[in-house]
Amino acid sequence: MSRRRIGFWYRLAAVICKPPLVVLIKRDWRGMENIPADGGFITVVNHNSHVDPFAYAHFQYNTGRVPRFLAKHGLFKKGFVGAVMRGTGQIPVYRESTDALSAFRAAIEAVRRGECVAFYPEGTLTRDPDLWPMTGKTGAARVALETRCPVVPVAQWGVNLLLPPYAKKPNLLPRKTHHVLAGPPVDLSRFYGKELTPDLLREATEVIMAAITAHLEVLRGEKAPAKPYDPRQVRMEQRRRSAGTHGTGDREAGAGK
Repeated sequence: MSRRRIGFWYRLAAVICKPPLVVLIKRDWRGMENIPADGGFITVVNHNSHVDPFAYAHFQYNTGRVPRFLAKHGLFKKGFVGAVMRGTGQIPVYRESTDALSAFRAAIEAVRRGECVAFYPEGTLTRDPDLWPMTGKTGAARVALETRCPVVPVAQWGVNLLLPPYAKKPNLLPRKTHHVLAGPPVDLSRFYGKELTPDLLREATEVIMAAITAHLEVLRGEKAPAKPYDPRQVRMEQRRRSAGTHGTGDREAGAGK
């Protein structure tokens, strides 16, 4: 596969990041043949450790098609970090935009230029207690349906044992293995040509997340929960419980008057 798009900054980042990754992490990488050799495409990846963007970038760098991650556009303005972000072709996300599609305009343009854009569709580290993928946000589906590009689902597991979610200290020994499985593109063709309503985007996102979860089941050798963890529903349930508790307290206080 061609490496003509990698460029100086990405090669510099690889020179800095690859040696510690090679030392700290063993590799079990599968499915590289499903990464398109040319043309624009999206990868959608689960997220269970602050280390896994580096480990996943190492995997895809070795395919010859480097990933362009989405990041807050403010990071692109900060000194050396901003220079690296711009130099490696990362994608700024304009979260203050009121137009959901324009928030991903740079990602759409990158795909149309023939780049790979890597999405963490959960939007953050998974909060599922057993580290299964959560419900996804609709950005990846929106870009995929706008561009009709291939969407490659990627599951990863193992670096979460090196640095669990929200942990501050890594578990260096024994040496951990980074398991990756990239699957064939998700078939979203049934959504083409339709109005991008919230319901349609959610349905397409569920298809994408189901593909990631199925590949993670293969890596872990176990079944995921039938229903993915939904942080919004969990927050709503917590608010209801809190309101119920406060209401009970108010009634008890009133009864004591």
